[in-house]
Amino acid sequence: DLHLSLRRQRQMCIRDRITMGPLEGIKIIDLCAMVSGPLAATMLADQGAEVIKVEPLGGEQMRHMGRPYNGVPSTFYSVNRGKKSLALNLKSEEGKAILRKLIAESDVLIQNFRPGAIERMGFGEDVVRELNKKIIYVSISGFGEEGPYAHQRVYDPVIQALSGATDIQTDKETGRPKMFRVIIADKVTSLTASQAITAALFSREKSGRGQHIRLSMLETMVGFLWPEGMSGLVYAEREFDPARATGAMDLIYQTKDGFITAGAITDSEWRGMCNAVGREDLIEDERFATSLDRVRNSELRKQITADEIAKWNSAEILGRLDRETVPSAPLLKRTELLDHEQILANDTVLRQEIEGFGEVRQARPAARFSETPSEIGAPAPRLGEHTDDILVEELGLDAAELARLPWADDVPSTSCIAYDIETLSVNGSICVGHIRRAPR
Repeated sequence: DLHLSLRRQRQMCIRDRITMGPLEGIKIIDLCAMVSGPLAATMLADQGAEVIKVEPLGGEQMRHMGRPYNGVPSTFYSVNRGKKSLALNLKSEEGKAILRKLIAESDVLIQNFRPGAIERMGFGEDVVRELNKKIIYVSISGFGEEGPYAHQRVYDPVIQALSGATDIQTDKETGRPKMFRVIIADKVTSLTASQAITAALFSREKSGRGQHIRLSMLETMVGFLWPEGMSGLVYAEREFDPARATGAMDLIYQTKDGFITAGAITDSEWRGMCNAVGREDLIEDERFATSLDRVRNSELRKQITADEIAKWNSAEILGRLDRETVPSAPLLKRTELLDHEQILANDTVLRQEIEGFGEVRQARPAARFSETPSEIGAPAPRLGEHTDDILVEELGLDAAELARLPWADDVPSTSCIAYDIETLSVNGSICVGHIRRAPR
């Protein structure tokens, strides 16, 4: 029996997991492209969920951005590790039927199409809810479902522009707005979505009901920036331009041989700063006597601090600041990150030997669970890599049904549709059953 043979192979060959993640047993359908949705799903995969990434036959856009290594660009790898890839033609009735089967047995569906697109595809919430009453249905959009921007395509810079992020990053000398040089809006949305999904799953455990989670990148980013970035807008009766307050965060100081950061907020930290730079006279200076005084005179305080720190080598002044318990650190280049003593002490960057890739480095999942560890379970999948496993083992299609799929010859998959069973070994420890189509 084809299904039994595959199941036995997987039971015999897939590496035993000593521990289970907190989301073990949760199945997630990832219909998303680019970053916001896929990264949210990856975080949940790290926590033990089974994530099936459903892609068009040509692959989603992120697969085609960046130079591929062994067929996988590095950013795609980081955003999609630990998932299974299922290549489907969702414009065909056969593809839609397969997705409907998946939906019926899944816990979460995540999609980040523009508002209205998923309904046109035939998988709006009302349709999905008929297939699975308890599913958590997640819609990620750029701007929300209403308003003048709702119909637009969106990328991270557009959200930075509309959310006030570029105002926060404005160059104080030239007045030119600037952007964060990372896709911060996408990633903040990913974090928000993953937290919301786990909250909805927890709610379902109590109520037995699924629900629809809607979130936009714009609202997520505004909420993320609000606490200190929009402080001047909090009290309507005392509104002021928040730009007046954000300058205090520019705490980069040049030393004789590099750059450091150091911050003194409390009275004890200010005393420590003064002692470290050899300016004890500033401790009693009335301009800096209290935290509020130091905020009011922040530009002068920072200039004096910068002038004093410039007299020292980085290692020497950092040592003095540390002894005075003043928060401080060197400004690391990204190429220096891997070998920094704190990164090494925390084992922050996980190094894994992956067949076909060599050593692959990934940031270890930051949340350390004592009883249900979060871990990176598998590399990012190649396009369609798990198509046959999913169709046969999880959905119960037989060889004849597979052969009848209209796109069967077009799936760029490392697992080929077949009528005999082959076992693949990865690093001698992981075996995967797949089907191979006999030559025609």
